Amino acid sequence: MGFRILTLNNISVRGLERLPRDRYEVSSQIGEPHAVLLRSADMHSMPIPESVLAVARAGAGTNNIPVAALARRGVPVFNAPGANANAVKELVLAGLFLAARNICQAWAFARDLSGTDEAIDAAVEKGKGGYAGFELPGRTLGVIGLGAVGVQVCNSAEALGMKVLGYDPQITVQRAWQLSSSVQQALSLDDLFARSDLLSVHVPLLPATRGLVNAARLNLMRPGGVILNFARAPIVVEGDVVAALDSGHLHAYICDFPTQALKNHPRAITLPHLGASTLEAEDNCAVMAAETLREFLEHGNIRNCVNFPEAVLPRQPGSQRIAIANSNIPNMVGQISTCLASAGLNIAELLNRSLGEFAITLLDAEGAADEALLSRLRRIDGVLSARLVQPQE
Repeated sequence: MGFRILTLNNISVRGLERLPRDRYEVSSQIGEPHAVLLRSADMHSMPIPESVLAVARAGAGTNNIPVAALARRGVPVFNAPGANANAVKELVLAGLFLAARNICQAWAFARDLSGTDEAIDAAVEKGKGGYAGFELPGRTLGVIGLGAVGVQVCNSAEALGMKVLGYDPQITVQRAWQLSSSVQQALSLDDLFARSDLLSVHVPLLPATRGLVNAARLNLMRPGGVILNFARAPIVVEGDVVAALDSGHLHAYICDFPTQALKNHPRAITLPHLGASTLEAEDNCAVMAAETLREFLEHGNIRNCVNFPEAVLPRQPGSQRIAIANSNIPNMVGQISTCLASAGLNIAELLNRSLGEFAITLLDAEGAADEALLSRLRRIDGVLSARLVQPQE
């Protein structure tokens, strides 16, 4: 069986190479696709064919994808967490230096100089004092969000001689192992703001994180503080930041999101969403997205998914795999098992994982599963999707 993949953006060739041409048809013009592979294209306004089994984004954020609506259809949405972490980390470090040494403002001053070299030298000596900055060693950097990017930022800032505070009540065991043991834990967001000279945010845009950086918390910071935002623009209340910049309470705001209020502000440096814009990051994201998509289409396994739980089940030789997305409600596994038993199929292996209101059930059945069985499974109240995964080669 071959799979048809619709691409909505130019995807790195390195990623597309992970989808063998003898098994995958990949195109930006394709009918009845089994999956959609994209970067920044907006899917909210496009009709998504019923044939779509999965959506994979070659990047971390999924705000451009109707995640909740697809979950209700039983369609997993995959992303590429951590694949662009080094690229974002490097830009954050650059932002630290830009803010500390007033580099952009000083460069603009130098570019506007005119006259003879002697006149320029005189103007430099007269004007350079207005761009004196500060050094990073000994300063405290607060990092909100200790995922792939946040951990790398913490470790790199510490290597620069900074004191580092981290805050993430949902840090994973994997990230905790990667985090330098010298990074201190903040007790709360307010504690982090109060103890930080510079602060960088690395959290997804959720209802709980919208407006996280606001006037009340900015007032807790020491005078002359710096905010860096390479996550999402609405995490910061722009008006509150502008007011803090105007009053001098904030020394600088460095972000990846230009707006009318910020792009010409003398204390703000806005970049055109460059966080993950490196060739290496684009390759890494595309490779991860393609491999995750292939694992799901060919085996039903789920990794790096934002709307369904991770579910990985080794294939049982000689069996047929059925992949089911369902609501997380009581007796679902029992009803599925009864349905297979009534069809004369024995379950060799079964895995059920839940995340919030949704769940994934993977099972390897001994016997001949057919479309009639799948139809009966789909009629179970709470089953969102059910498919027979192609036989293992």
